[in-house]
Amino acid sequence: MVKETTFYDVLGVKPGCSMEDLKKAYRKLALKYHPDKNPNEGEKFKQISQAYEVLSNPEKKRIYDQGGEQALKEGGMGGTGFSSPMDIFDMFFGGGGFGGRGGRRRERRGQDVTHQLSVSLEELYKGTVRKLALQKDVICDKCEGVGGKKGSVEQCQSCHGSGMQVQIQQLAPGMVQHVQTMCGECKGQGERINPRDRCKQCNGRKTVRDRKILEVHVDKGMVDGQKIVFSGEGDQEPGLEPGDIVILLEEKPHEIFKRTRNDLLMQMQLELVEALCGFQKVVRTLDDRDLVVTSLPGTVTKHGELKCVVGEGMPIYRDPFTRGRLIIQFMINFPKTIDPAIIPSLEQCLPPREEVIIPDDAEECILDDLDPEQEARRREQREAYDEDEGGSSRLQCATH
Repeated sequence: MVKETTFYDVLGVKPGCSMEDLKKAYRKLALKYHPDKNPNEGEKFKQISQAYEVLSNPEKKRIYDQGGEQALKEGGMGGTGFSSPMDIFDMFFGGGGFGGRGGRRRERRGQDVTHQLSVSLEELYKGTVRKLALQKDVICDKCEGVGGKKGSVEQCQSCHGSGMQVQIQQLAPGMVQHVQTMCGECKGQGERINPRDRCKQCNGRKTVRDRKILEVHVDKGMVDGQKIVFSGEGDQEPGLEPGDIVILLEEKPHEIFKRTRNDLLMQMQLELVEALCGFQKVVRTLDDRDLVVTSLPGTVTKHGELKCVVGEGMPIYRDPFTRGRLIIQFMINFPKTIDPAIIPSLEQCLPPREEVIIPDDAEECILDDLDPEQEARRREQREAYDEDEGGSSRLQCATH
């Protein structure tokens, strides 16, 4: 009989439990209530560490079972004599179970998993919630990550627990090569379980595949390539802190708008009469509003000219009530021909031409249309011909 069971209750075990059960209980609770993961549970973490320190020490456990915590204090083995909870955690997990302790977090942490999520410009403008279904490894709840019955896990005899085997290959008489390969008996685990004792649910793998639905909150103003991190939602593995699931946003091209940081850029086609005499155009925004863009009569819009509407660009991330600019580039559609009969009337409306004096010996020439693609092909052919000519000349020089 034990005098009190407070320390046993803190760890959720019964008096007389095995050391393996005690370690398993401490591991689970210490990871759950570690201050780096639950900053408000510092006192709970301290209680867990003190309980494990006492019950894992045979002499302290004997005194505690006989006289309770008071007997520990009177015997000088409790009270201020308890070790630091962080020191116990580091000793148990090999140091650095969480970030910032010893710089060894990566040694005790699983890999992060990255998934790309394609989002439209409208979704980045208005914000959205997307559901993402993923497959991940979780610790088998039937065997609690052991892989089989309690006590059934033993060191692999083939690799002596290293998970690797060294094979010697003879290359030639007197020459051999040492080749290190993964142990085929334990598949690199360093331990094995008798097939009869393996967990039926995970078949000794310690983990099972599970389907996880994540709600991805895409906030207003997020950008292409931005990461949304789900801490601790990566694949689980016994003895390791799960890694993160990282969602990488990928912005899809938009047919009208192009994003430049917090600004939106678009092109607006104008007829020549609109460029010269003024116009009104309607722009449909990414949140389904209509903006009227007006150029008053008497204002001439030049081809390629840029103008902007302040406050109608992209929302600023984490400051969504502030937005960038809508930048409009005007492209003028010039007519291909004009009826000669209306040219005199048109000349009266436009500024006069500059008078040109033509010399008597001037030669007439004709303007032809220039096809940029055809011109590029001709340039490539000339360059290829020049290379061939240069190569043959060098070859001739070498033969003389």
